Amino acid sequence: MLSKINTLLQREHYRPKAVDDSLSVYVFDSFIDGLDPDRYLFTKTEYEKLRSYRLGIDDAILEKNCAFFDAIAAQYKIALLRRKRIIENVDKLPFDYHSKDSVKFSKNPFPFDLAEADLERVWKKRLRYEILEEVSGMSGNIDSLRQNFTAIEKTVKARNLETNLCKISSILDDPQGYENKLANDLYNVFCSYFDPHSNYFSMDAKSSFMSALSTSNLSLGLDFKMNEKEEITVAQVIPGGPSAKSEQIQKDDVIVKVSNKKGIDYWASCTSPDLIAELIYSDSNPEIGLTLRKKNGAVLEVDLKKQTMKAVSNSVYSFVVENGARAGYIRIPSFYSDFDGNSVLGCADDVAKEIIKLQQDHIDGLILDLQDNGGGSMDEAIKLAGMFTDYGPISVLSDRQNKQEILKDMNRGSVYNGPVVVLVNGSSASASEFFAAAMQDYKRAVIAGTATLGKASMQSILPLENGNENNFVKVTLEKFYRITGDSNQRKGVVPDVFMPVLFDSIMEREKNFKMALPYDTIITKTHFQPYVDAPADSVILQSRARVKSEGNFLVLDRINKAVNKLYNSKNKSVSLTLEGVFNDVHSNDALTKKVKAITEKKNACTVNNTSYEKGKIQSDSYLKEINDYEMDDTKHNLYLDEAIRIIGSMKK
Repeated sequence: MLSKINTLLQREHYRPKAVDDSLSVYVFDSFIDGLDPDRYLFTKTEYEKLRSYRLGIDDAILEKNCAFFDAIAAQYKIALLRRKRIIENVDKLPFDYHSKDSVKFSKNPFPFDLAEADLERVWKKRLRYEILEEVSGMSGNIDSLRQNFTAIEKTVKARNLETNLCKISSILDDPQGYENKLANDLYNVFCSYFDPHSNYFSMDAKSSFMSALSTSNLSLGLDFKMNEKEEITVAQVIPGGPSAKSEQIQKDDVIVKVSNKKGIDYWASCTSPDLIAELIYSDSNPEIGLTLRKKNGAVLEVDLKKQTMKAVSNSVYSFVVENGARAGYIRIPSFYSDFDGNSVLGCADDVAKEIIKLQQDHIDGLILDLQDNGGGSMDEAIKLAGMFTDYGPISVLSDRQNKQEILKDMNRGSVYNGPVVVLVNGSSASASEFFAAAMQDYKRAVIAGTATLGKASMQSILPLENGNENNFVKVTLEKFYRITGDSNQRKGVVPDVFMPVLFDSIMEREKNFKMALPYDTIITKTHFQPYVDAPADSVILQSRARVKSEGNFLVLDRINKAVNKLYNSKNKSVSLTLEGVFNDVHSNDALTKKVKAITEKKNACTVNNTSYEKGKIQSDSYLKEINDYEMDDTKHNLYLDEAIRIIGSMKK
């Protein structure tokens, strides 16, 4: 399989890399790090034995020899079974919570230096910490925890050991064989050597990925979230969907188990959220069985058959927002499209419809919100950019032969000619950056927020070989450049007005990925005319000055500085006592309260539906419920107040 993936990547990838010792080292180190990130699984002797393959994987791929994988998989199974025996033995022993033991934390991985005789001691320490951490998180009152510690510890210990054993069993007892997931992980690691956005996809993974970018998809009519105990819970039951029709599922129900009715069952407590999401969202699993724990502790099993529903999380929506000026606010969660070709609907057409509604309510300008928009269809981004510019180039594509293709807006005129503000942040990626860059280069909008992710490459999902509908590779085929010849790659789109965003400096961006494509520039033959009524420099300078003195932004800035200080602090040791772990768990409570307070704060603007939507909502309870959720989210957008002020300044 690796040989076939390599053949595809060498033939199609934008910048294919040689299969040599560098690849071998990267694949080995990344694969082993993924199997044992905490260095609690393999002993030093076992690691050194496996390390003999570190410089030979490249040769194995070229020779189509999988001996290295078989050796790692066999050793991984031995280590998992040993861990299982240790946990089962530990279960019979009392834990000493008054010893002088401690655990040490580090952002950098520890070396493989454990002897087999150390493993039980190390695992006992780890389990003690996990138990004390969960107990400490139950209350901010340590005296109360001390008084009830014996009873609480017994329950938490049993659940903790059961979860750890369950995680091991879910790997070893995988219906497709424990080697299957290992192989998929290896294929992904291999692809990521070429760049972070090239991935291996099974049929289920591909289906799940495409569903996330589609205008509609097979759905259970449920949204999920993680609660404070890191349990997967029901965040929302969408009216009209299979879950709502069952009349058995409520908000905050805890997901205990998920089944695809084909023999695959995942226990939520010991399966990665990614695997569960893949099972739930993949169109190749039309029937799903859910085991739920209700608020009263009762356990309920529900069988659901998916139905095609409008993908609410993908759909754009709009409101009229006022705070001095009167602006139209359009939220664009992703650049979704109808990839099946069943309709012409997509993100750009939906935005056009919202603009028409907003113009009927006499707005002074538009705010396009691309915060946390991870991208999607580049065709939709091109169409959307063309709605705000006249005829001309939008971007430049470069392929593996360095051949340039100028992407153009082929339609004369624009849908909207008034003032525009585009909101972005570090999670605005790919197609979002493509659109924001075009708006900035044409001086068609003020870009506000923080620097975007920095992904300026395009991918396509290709079958591994003709006639193979079970294995796919998402391959980076091209790189896109701005019409100026500059690139967003690694750098991102730098906003005209910087507005602080929580945790921005510790957010992973393209530049943090070791194998990310490099930043560069090209000489282009594009000719374009910036917008005649471009925002004056004074508008941007005035906004920057306001941001520096605005209360909410000052609070965000102070919180970020505190988070950065915490994140960059030296490695620490924590005493394995209730007091030691309690103090560590609650050491940042004050900062957590500040984060919660600012995220719950509402902006100062009024938010109303368009006149068109008001009529529709009154007669549709389903739309009203969705609308209430979206309106509340808009009221908590702290960037709207300044965006409206920018609109007011541009209008003047």
